[in-house]
Amino acid sequence: MIALDEIRAAAGRIGGRVHRTPLLSSAALGERAGGIRLFLKCESFQKTGSFKPRGALNKILSLPLEERARGLVTVSAGNHAQAVAWAAKVAGARATVVMPSDAPRAKIEAVGGYGAEIVLHADRPTLFDKLNEVRSARGLTFIHPFDDPTVLAGAGTAGLEILEDFAEPAVVVVPVGGGGLLGGVASAVKGLRPATRIVAVELAAGPGLRPALDAGKPVPVARPHDTLADGLTPPFVGAIPLEIARQAVDDLVAVTEEEIHDAMRLLLTRAKLYVEGAGAAATAALLSGKARAAPGAAVVAIVSGGNADLARFPREPRGTGG
Repeated sequence: MIALDEIRAAAGRIGGRVHRTPLLSSAALGERAGGIRLFLKCESFQKTGSFKPRGALNKILSLPLEERARGLVTVSAGNHAQAVAWAAKVAGARATVVMPSDAPRAKIEAVGGYGAEIVLHADRPTLFDKLNEVRSARGLTFIHPFDDPTVLAGAGTAGLEILEDFAEPAVVVVPVGGGGLLGGVASAVKGLRPATRIVAVELAAGPGLRPALDAGKPVPVARPHDTLADGLTPPFVGAIPLEIARQAVDDLVAVTEEEIHDAMRLLLTRAKLYVEGAGAAATAALLSGKARAAPGAAVVAIVSGGNADLARFPREPRGTGG
């Protein structure tokens, strides 16, 4: 677990540079999810459009000046890439980002727009190999997307904000790809409100946390490339988030592409939130009945990002959610 003191220190370090995102209620979606009192933690309104700048900026500002001066490198399909590019610019550092060639074009363009150098790599399973090649050749400092305690402490500031805005939620539902958001938020919430249940949500077509829990260690997993929820498809779950999940996650569920599709549409039409697939996953788990809470219970779903590809945004009803 990430210590509360570290998460609070992160909040002080990044405060004023990132947004304090709103916690919005949605009676319409709460009724559809079994009559719960539903609150949406809107990280889609964060700098660069996702929760990722919290951890990236906390890590970069924690580095010695000489490391920043040598330059930074990371690997990501999109949101963490944008976050590191933005945070490096804020900190006055150079950033290089290794991205899959098939990453959403809008995310690649956004990374370049923040001033980072982009290294495209065609083979997703060997992205980390390409990262290590670039890192070693140039002597750069790696900003890990999800397996660094300082990055997790930054992500945990979203959990602090939830509890500051709403003292005692019964359940907090968190999407999980590599596990950075889950690890940080679970550490903050369980550290302050141990009775609050943490529900993790992953992609049914390519789960990562369940295989890691079963194996007792991070394991490489096959993830779909053609998905609305590309933020849930890193090649493995981190060792630190995995250990936190063992201690702090009360339930783990998996949502389908169709359930994510329906949640994206309902978040847009009923809550007026334009979100990406990974950002809709927690809400999808509640709307599908896979994540449950008693009628009237206060539940927070984290809307982790809003960087949806407009060309692929769901327009017509599918399944039972439309």
